[in-house]
Amino acid sequence: MTKDSPNLFGSLFEPATRSRVVPVLVPMPAPKPYSYTVPDGVAVEPGSIVQVPLGPRKVIGVVWDGEDDGSVDAKKLRAIERVFDCPPIGREMRQFLDWVAGYTLSPPGLVARMALRAPAAFDPEPMVEGLRFVGGQPERMTPARARVLDMARDGLSWTRSGLAHAAGVSTSVVDGLIAQGIFETIFLPPPPVVALPDPDFSAPRLEGVQKDAAVDILNTVRSGGFSVALIDGVTGSGKTEVYFEAIAETLRRGKQVLILLPEIALTASFLERFQDRFGAKPAEWHSDLAPRTREKVWRQAVTGEVRVVAGARSALFLPFEDLGLIIVDEEHDPAYKQEDRVYYNARDMAVVRARISDFPIVLVSATPSVESQVNGQSGRYTTIHLPTRFGDAALPDLHLVDMRRHAPERGGFLSPVLLRGIGKTIERGEQALLFLNRRGYAPLTLCRVCGHRFQCPQCSSWLVEHRFRNQIQCHQCGYAERTPEACPDCGTLDHLVACGPGVERIAEEVERHFPEARTIVLSSDMAGGVKRLRLELDAIAKGEADIVIGTQLVAKGHNFPLMTLVGIVDADLGLANGDPRAAERTFQLLSQVTGRAGRTGRESHGLLQTYQPQHPVMQAIVSGDAGAFYDREIGERERALLPPFGRLASIIVSADARGDAEAHARGLRQAAPQVSGISILGPAEAPLALVRGRHRFRLLVHGRRASDMQAFLRAMLAHGPKERGSVHVQLDIDPQSFL
Repeated sequence: MTKDSPNLFGSLFEPATRSRVVPVLVPMPAPKPYSYTVPDGVAVEPGSIVQVPLGPRKVIGVVWDGEDDGSVDAKKLRAIERVFDCPPIGREMRQFLDWVAGYTLSPPGLVARMALRAPAAFDPEPMVEGLRFVGGQPERMTPARARVLDMARDGLSWTRSGLAHAAGVSTSVVDGLIAQGIFETIFLPPPPVVALPDPDFSAPRLEGVQKDAAVDILNTVRSGGFSVALIDGVTGSGKTEVYFEAIAETLRRGKQVLILLPEIALTASFLERFQDRFGAKPAEWHSDLAPRTREKVWRQAVTGEVRVVAGARSALFLPFEDLGLIIVDEEHDPAYKQEDRVYYNARDMAVVRARISDFPIVLVSATPSVESQVNGQSGRYTTIHLPTRFGDAALPDLHLVDMRRHAPERGGFLSPVLLRGIGKTIERGEQALLFLNRRGYAPLTLCRVCGHRFQCPQCSSWLVEHRFRNQIQCHQCGYAERTPEACPDCGTLDHLVACGPGVERIAEEVERHFPEARTIVLSSDMAGGVKRLRLELDAIAKGEADIVIGTQLVAKGHNFPLMTLVGIVDADLGLANGDPRAAERTFQLLSQVTGRAGRTGRESHGLLQTYQPQHPVMQAIVSGDAGAFYDREIGERERALLPPFGRLASIIVSADARGDAEAHARGLRQAAPQVSGISILGPAEAPLALVRGRHRFRLLVHGRRASDMQAFLRAMLAHGPKERGSVHVQLDIDPQSFL
């Protein structure tokens, strides 16, 4: 054979050309990525955002890590259809998503979906049409045209509306100059969603322990690498100003910052404080943003144009270009726990994200969680204490009102002691806050004649009366009907009675005692939504209300300068359930609420109405001895091997038929492996045994701290019955809710 002869045996000795195959994670509840081929001439890498066919649909996906095992012939695989012009999701972010999926036992595609919440942002934003001055004079000069030309002669580019606004003229004036050739059309990059923050815009005024705390937090940031700092300061101690210094230092280093807040939609005051310090607001990220704004924030976070994002828990899954610091404000707040699809605690996952990417994280609270307290005591976290309020403002003087001795009048819920306190407060031109963590008018309505109780037809919960809307409503599924005039069982008219108080009923009682007072009711389900709440919070801060009646959203860090009295209508409410965190949550919530009083230095008071004045939680709050409360609570947790000294996992089995749910739950229990140090309680009907027409059974898995809870649960699910028909199994690692 000559060298020019064709190689007739090439197919035997040379490998055939094979299409490149890559794993693609799609936002579906699949257990692993799917394999796709890469068309010739197309470049992808791990993290590339692509469009792929999935059945009859086209879906967004992410090229994932790992190699194809070759088990499927590439000719049988479908090809990637499109690669988006978007920076790839970074290696550390992919590791984080894998970690969350593994820890929560969630399908990795559903976790990745949380990082792909803005599909319209995967393509670059379109350029904006602009103008540039090219010289010349108009045929006829007018004062309006002269102002436009004076603004434009600096050589800068302008948008048509921006130039008109800056010159104080109508856009028709600019249009006339364009028509005469004095401006040329150019294309400008899209504007940033927010201006760049300036870390040196406004020097902070820090004093005493606040100044020392700022030095500590700056040293943490400057030392680099992963670390967790817990800022533990009383309400009004200046915790925000301290962590602003950590943000400023991170910005000087060219890194991005994420600030997690439990109720971002209600914290307009925080955004204003940030703007006062840095000269610009942070970008917002929460469910109430307009879709177009969400897309811009997502895109500019991944390209690095947005330097600071303040958001709710879902902001943790934004794929930042170069994240260098996470702040978790109010780290104890239950709102950080997501209980839908992927069950996770954003506070804990934020610590993991910081560890994977090797940068510092700061947790902030006036009432830290027991878990964070234990981590601080063990040295895993660095604790920074702020024991006094800024400017030496005094904490409110707290007193218990024993409702057995100071009972309200018949049909009322406010004791004479609290009513006198309210009267004196509004006489001084100051504000009073009444707190009751119960929405609506009354939690139960019944018939005085036959005893019929109004219950949700789809849930095992009572219908709550909302008198402002003339409805009775289920707070589990949203079912609602008009408030009836007669009992549906016996037909008796005018014998329906509201049992117990909600904030609307307290407002009715307040108006009866103080008819001239300006009263505002704050509740998350009031008409008008977030926009109305923000307006009312602003009105309270300006002193445009005398008495505020609210649920737990009033405890979210608001600053009301004239608030000098806080009354807790039912301090025992949070203690009346089987939640192992009931004491901790009650202590946190009541401490946060009473901390709304006296933040500007005025003499202030807190009155807590209780039938259990000797309860350790009540004594800890009025004594101000938080340390004693935490010591007692930590000791009880340790003896019972409850978190953080043990581990919990919740399994909820639900089905359309009660028997199906119970049988499946029993099958899971029987399939559980025998492992030392891990035990199972149940199955038993969940406290909310029926939700949205689905019957619910619950298993609670308890293990020692070193137990491999995930491996145990995987084995149980693998050997147990499979989900069929209407049966659904939901896992919750580290549960916060026990309903």
